Amino acid sequence: MTTVYDVPAAELITKVAEKLKENDKVNPPEWAIYAKTGVHKELPPSEKDWWYTRCAAVLRTVYTQGPIGVERLRSVYGGKKDRGAAPGVKAKGSGSIARTALQQLEEAGFVRALKSGRVVSPQGQSMLDNVAYQVKQDLVETIPGLAKY
Repeated sequence: MTTVYDVPAAELITKVAEKLKENDKVNPPEWAIYAKTGVHKELPPSEKDWWYTRCAAVLRTVYTQGPIGVERLRSVYGGKKDRGAAPGVKAKGSGSIARTALQQLEEAGFVRALKSGRVVSPQGQSMLDNVAYQVKQDLVETIPGLAKY
């Protein structure tokens, strides 16, 4: 059986983002067009549908690293803050984006809350594994040598 671990993350996230666009529960908040993804960024994302991509990436992260909370997600989506002549330092990503994405994924039924953080629900795991299977099939069509894996 094909799982999230068997396919490239970038292609999986792109396909899952397309699936999330079809879901009514996952929508960008009204402030999303103005929000930066962290203090280490100078500008908001230039991609129009970045919210769905981030939600898909958060869902994959919860699948691979769960149980995980907002604070650890902030570290995952953080980066290096440019401080001019001073050395760069690690900065955390936006907590509001991580929290809202988790809440929307939980409302959609893909994630469930525990005391120690959030984990992927059976419905979310099924969806991710099905998308991973589709991604693998697309890769096999492109590169026939991958069929033996």
